[in-house]
Amino acid sequence: RDREYELLDGHWPENEDEVMLEVDDSGEISDFTLYSLGLMNQSELVENYKDLQAEKTEEITPGKPVAYTKDELLGMEFTLVPNSALYKKVGNIWVDESEDEAFVQEAVTNGRTLKITGIMKPRETSLGPVSTMGGVYYDRSLENWIRTEGKSSKIVKEQEAHQDVNVFTGRKFGDSAQLTAADLTPEQQMMLASLSQQELMDYMASYNDAANATYESNMAKLGIFNDDTPTSIDLYADTFEDKEKIGDLIAEYNDLQQAEGNDANVISYNDAVGAMMSGVSDIINIISYVLMAFVSISLVVSSIMIGIITYISVLERVKEIGILRAMGASKRDVTNVFNAETFIIGLLSGLLGVGLTVLLNIPISMVIERMTGVAGIAQMPLNGAVILIGVELLLTMLAGLIPARMAARKDPVQALRSE
Repeated sequence: RDREYELLDGHWPENEDEVMLEVDDSGEISDFTLYSLGLMNQSELVENYKDLQAEKTEEITPGKPVAYTKDELLGMEFTLVPNSALYKKVGNIWVDESEDEAFVQEAVTNGRTLKITGIMKPRETSLGPVSTMGGVYYDRSLENWIRTEGKSSKIVKEQEAHQDVNVFTGRKFGDSAQLTAADLTPEQQMMLASLSQQELMDYMASYNDAANATYESNMAKLGIFNDDTPTSIDLYADTFEDKEKIGDLIAEYNDLQQAEGNDANVISYNDAVGAMMSGVSDIINIISYVLMAFVSISLVVSSIMIGIITYISVLERVKEIGILRAMGASKRDVTNVFNAETFIIGLLSGLLGVGLTVLLNIPISMVIERMTGVAGIAQMPLNGAVILIGVELLLTMLAGLIPARMAARKDPVQALRSE
């Protein structure tokens, strides 16, 4: 926890009834968190939420910012009620009574009192998902208490004892038929007749909502989970290299299970960071391709210009070529003279370009570091510099090859007569 979160005030939970309040980098929490803690006008927030769902954004009244001191938040107490405590047995089924104020008040009386003992915020180096709303965080021991408390409740014991029967409908799982009078026994009909209109509506709503449930979904609804059968596992890697290794290990495991015919053991996983980086990589690749196109055009134009310069040099030195040939120089020697010149031009231009790039990287990195806080973003790798110089030499030599051969083919007699 010390690695993921920074303690701003108070202390970390030491008991299962102690919780933490999370804030963002600015020390703020959302209206929803304030509403959950009972610190905000609930009716106003509910109305705004309904307007938001109905896309009536012009009717939403922004609330005024409310400030709370650490002394007001630290030590705040509220009550935790297990999901299983919000149901009452009516006849042979269990009905959700969370809308019954008197029933909920009784459940709160028997709930667990929790206290905020510390305020924390995510560290910049946190590998976990960063919350933008804030909230109340608890220790694993509290989760174990909720599970233990739920398993001791009558509704959970009844569901565990009859795993083929839905405690919210009284029927076997898979029987999704709607409730009708013909399906009721005389005792059930008498029981329904004794209910008030509101109780009857709650009974019917609870029955129909649970008609398509399963044993697992009912247990989850009651807040009971089995650690031996998790629905998902989150893995966090320290580096991108470790992330790739984890992905490779999962892929190898899946290939092995498929080869052995154990398709049920194949792991389905999502690489959230990889998906995000994939989109960023696509954008970077597109930009790189566009820049490569401009660079390619520049290289073609520069190669043509080098060829023209070399050709002009040949025209201006025709008499020198004739003298070299008259003194016994071969055509290869003349070609090598001009090839050496183009080689020197290419080498100097490559070194000059790489040198200017290295110098410009310094102010560019300083500006980016000041704007984003990321240092050393603009760098010239040694391998890249060598490759660039090599490409420049290759293009220069190719551009000067044809003019050099033209110079070697000059007739010595005609070359000596030229002025």
